[in-house]
Amino acid sequence: MTNVNLCLNTINNEHSYLLEYYNKAKKGVDSSQYPVVDIKTLINNGEIVIIGHELLTCLENLVEDLKNPDYYYDISVADFRMEFIETFCRHTKSPFYGKPFLLELWEKTLIEVIYSFRWVETGLRRFKKVILLIGRKNGKSAICGALSMSEFMCGNGGADLICSSNDDNQASIIYDEINTMREIFDPKEKRTHKNQKGIFNLLNKSSIKKLSDRTRNKEGRNIDFAVLDESHEMKDNIIAKSIEQSQSTKDEPLFINITTEGFVNDGYLDEELTYAREVLNGEREDPDILPWLYTQDSEEEVFQDRISWYKSNPNLGICKKESYLVSQIRNAQAKKGDRVFVLAKDFNIKQTSATRWLDASDIEYDSTFNIEDFRGCFGFSATDLSETTDLTSSKVLLMKPNSNKKYILSKYFIPESKLDSKEAPYREWVDVGYVDKCEGNDIDYSKITQWHEELWKKYKIRVFKAGCDKWNAKYWRKEMDEKLDIDVENVPMDKYTLSNPMKLVEADFKDELIIFNNNPVDRWCFRNTCLKVDKDGLIYPIKSSDVTQRIDGAVTLIILYALLKRYKTEYMNII
Repeated sequence: MTNVNLCLNTINNEHSYLLEYYNKAKKGVDSSQYPVVDIKTLINNGEIVIIGHELLTCLENLVEDLKNPDYYYDISVADFRMEFIETFCRHTKSPFYGKPFLLELWEKTLIEVIYSFRWVETGLRRFKKVILLIGRKNGKSAICGALSMSEFMCGNGGADLICSSNDDNQASIIYDEINTMREIFDPKEKRTHKNQKGIFNLLNKSSIKKLSDRTRNKEGRNIDFAVLDESHEMKDNIIAKSIEQSQSTKDEPLFINITTEGFVNDGYLDEELTYAREVLNGEREDPDILPWLYTQDSEEEVFQDRISWYKSNPNLGICKKESYLVSQIRNAQAKKGDRVFVLAKDFNIKQTSATRWLDASDIEYDSTFNIEDFRGCFGFSATDLSETTDLTSSKVLLMKPNSNKKYILSKYFIPESKLDSKEAPYREWVDVGYVDKCEGNDIDYSKITQWHEELWKKYKIRVFKAGCDKWNAKYWRKEMDEKLDIDVENVPMDKYTLSNPMKLVEADFKDELIIFNNNPVDRWCFRNTCLKVDKDGLIYPIKSSDVTQRIDGAVTLIILYALLKRYKTEYMNII
């Protein structure tokens, strides 16, 4: 049985980073007894470590496994890798470019654990798969690049190494990291060489190549070492399965999955994390997998306790700036889209694909105006044509000189056959004039034209610019042009067009700058609308899982803001 000395941080008289990290993490658990200033000093001095419950559980399991007679713990291979990294590898990105790659304690611990646990029966390395879940900008690409470089130069001869991700650009991040390290290490290419096919070790005949969804012939490879980057974007396991199958003939394969949390529900990462957490919590036995998860213990602590940020950001204050996170948290508190993105990417808190866009408090304020105040004014028009059998929304946005308030006129249209639908009180809304009914089963687009015509005839309200969600209603667009001289332009319903306008709408709601005459159909649509966030933080409106809920009124408002963004200078000059 392995001799474990937790007090001296040694195993068999050799210093162990695992035990050092574990002991400092245990001290960090009790850090709440210190004043905040003292905690930060202890962290900066390296006396305590702040980690979340999941990683602490992992460390406790590993320390317990030191007593398991099935394993022995040999630090020599890990020490050799770390010595190579700190001696020969250099940082490749500003502001650390060209500086020695000095490993942090958590990085040393991870490398030590990966390489040091070995089976007594065979002497082979225990861990074959590692899941590193860590907040963005914590150097995960850099550490995996350095580890790949050490494996490339110090590992088995003839080894195939793979840098993989969803697309070539993402796969190139770690690949280029390795190549830059290689160029600094071997500038005259005496030991290594790179061409369009990959990076090659001229001495031991190992190679590094890229693998992505665009790569042909994913099967038939013979991979020893693989790094899969940003797996949170994967809807399926095609790439990962190809890697795992190619490693089936290897005695000591290593597959490292590095990622943050993402927004794909029931995708590859969700399945991997569910399985890993079952192993972590002792619900499933799988000694091959190492779940190394930098996660928060709750969403609330993110907004209440800055010290907790270290749980998902172990390099906070080293390569990731605390001032950056302060700014991100400030934005997250003000904007729902930013909140979803920051919680997922910076704190590894899983966000559902459909997050409610507006809080009830955002839209429950007195919001009335008199249309007579805008007699003879210009405005923007937006229409969400939807399906011909569905609810259709049309809106006009008006503004006053020297004011940021937006005044919204709305009209909805619905087929008569839908009036008794249980999803909303359509008949009631028709009776009071918020909704116009159309005979039969289809929307009569001419009624939209008539509404705009009424605004002109009754109030001399003229449309400055108009937009709609698609081009396919050619007859209606022609009718608007010929009858009212209104050119309806297309506003694409994609995240690139809608993201900024949607954020502006949310901000204006919070400041009570959107005056929509307490229209109940509008409020219903606003409440129904969810947002989805992509990997770049762009947002766009979606329905919730309840397909009976309508969001047409919210979409037209966002279209109005998209038009306002395009033509605001011209419009303000006119009014």
